[in-house]
Amino acid sequence: MLRWLWLSLAVLALDQLTKQLAEHYLELHHPVPVVPGFNLMLAYNTGAAFSFLHDAGGWQRWFFTLLSLAVSAGIVWWLYRLERTESWMAVALALILGGALGNVLDRIVLGHVVDFIQIYYRQWAYPAFNIADSAITVGAIMLIVDSLFFRRGSEVS
Repeated sequence: MLRWLWLSLAVLALDQLTKQLAEHYLELHHPVPVVPGFNLMLAYNTGAAFSFLHDAGGWQRWFFTLLSLAVSAGIVWWLYRLERTESWMAVALALILGGALGNVLDRIVLGHVVDFIQIYYRQWAYPAFNIADSAITVGAIMLIVDSLFFRRGSEVS
């Protein structure tokens, strides 16, 4: 099922392209309204999800880089071991892999992850995110759906 790696590469390419466009056209922390509830806003994240550990002193950059690379290697192995009939799982893993590689490339090259999508409602705003984060989220939801509805084998009691 390594044939699905094209999807990971597509996510990686789209993620990097949109981040470059965001850095070129957007000003840091200045929202640009698109439609109600949706802004484009450039932000840099030195931590993990929701800026977790963003102020930890720098070690988190390399920790999250190594963690992402290890998880990515595990996903490639998982893809390799999938049966040809497990396309849903392969798509989910390919999305997660592409997203993980997009964010890890930012960490290695820039020292932070570039975010630029902001969803909000009135005074509440979801933390800024990017295409890589979106791909990881969709892939994770697909894994959950797979585990809940596409069970393989028989139950052991």
